[in-house]
Amino acid sequence: MTDSSLVSHGSGVAVLDLGHALQVAVQAAHAGAAVLQAYARNRADLVVDFKARNDLVSQADREAEAAILDVLRELTPEYGIVAEESGGATSGAATWYIDPLDGTTNFLHAHPHYAVSIALVAHTGASVSVDETLVQDAPVVAVVYDPSKEELFTAVYGGGAWLNGHRISCSRTAVLADALFATGFPVVDFSIMDPFMGALRDAVIGSRGVRRNGAASLDLAWVACGRFDGYWEFRLKPWDVAAGTLLVREAGGHVADMFSRDAWPVHGDVVASSAAIAPAFEGLLAPHLAKAGPRNPG
Repeated sequence: MTDSSLVSHGSGVAVLDLGHALQVAVQAAHAGAAVLQAYARNRADLVVDFKARNDLVSQADREAEAAILDVLRELTPEYGIVAEESGGATSGAATWYIDPLDGTTNFLHAHPHYAVSIALVAHTGASVSVDETLVQDAPVVAVVYDPSKEELFTAVYGGGAWLNGHRISCSRTAVLADALFATGFPVVDFSIMDPFMGALRDAVIGSRGVRRNGAASLDLAWVACGRFDGYWEFRLKPWDVAAGTLLVREAGGHVADMFSRDAWPVHGDVVASSAAIAPAFEGLLAPHLAKAGPRNPG
């Protein structure tokens, strides 16, 4: 699925090798997951630090990220890197966004719902094909790997979304009353609890139900494969949503920044759904957005 608002035509400049980038991202995701699964058998031995209340980081996060970075730096040195634990900066024609362990709390509690999430975000002016040049930043390669279930979600800009090699698509649910939604609870920024609870109340009343699984990248991947009809969450980080954004878009769905600031939800206020229910779903959330307000970029 190509969003024509993101591209212009006839650039004549060097084209990003998205196929190679996908292969590298898959290799890196498996390297990170191997570290996680080794620690999964010895969780009691993990050293855990607190970045903030309910915001944890463990040895597993750090070592998995190091394994991922080793692969990406060796095989794609031309790209920038922004990683959850070690930071980094955007640079070059594109930048990797990395979450080595999305669902750290689940992982530490032996709840088998967590993932490695890796995305390549191409920058304005980058060419994604011989006749398409981006006019806004956009995710162009996505890998979300759930090692507990051995589910590998992948996507390439314009090439569709896939689960373990099989094409996936968003659900065909047409009305909110038939939809199953997912969300994430505020666990760090409690200032948005009231507007979140309002949105949650309306979603519960207006749908078949709402689930909270605790791993944003997988929530988005599950929208992409039709397990959820829609998903929203406030105050995430770009590495939480970059890969999932492309998965949903390439699966025929709609992903947006709740406050319409950017071409993809880089500030972490994300709403995603099948295309059919997107207007109604965003309409359900709209009354609560003014109360929450966008995250301050600073």
